[in-house]
Amino acid sequence: MENKKSDCRAVDIVTVEKVKKNMPDVKKLYDLSDFFKVMGDGTRIQLLWALEESEMCVGDLAVLLDMTKSAISHQLKILKMSKLVRSEKRGKNVYYTLDDQHIKEILKKSFEHISE
Repeated sequence: MENKKSDCRAVDIVTVEKVKKNMPDVKKLYDLSDFFKVMGDGTRIQLLWALEESEMCVGDLAVLLDMTKSAISHQLKILKMSKLVRSEKRGKNVYYTLDDQHIKEILKKSFEHISE
């Protein structure tokens, strides 16, 4: 099997074809890469970890992380656009929580991995 961009020939064509058949769509893999880029920010990880414990408003998150409300709001906007958190307005405050159980599981598994 020759590839137009690669300068190599397959050593084990059967394995290459098998793996190729099972590879997700390239767009999905780029979406996954973007997901990890969002998750790759220390402040956003702290926010996700806090929201895994409890829903919280911007002010409380700012106090918890010793940051400005503006900085927290900016990071929450990115997390919300990436569908990692959701919000609910109650009175003057907007409360944030993790968007779904998957996020909690990803955090837990990732933490287990780095703790080995």
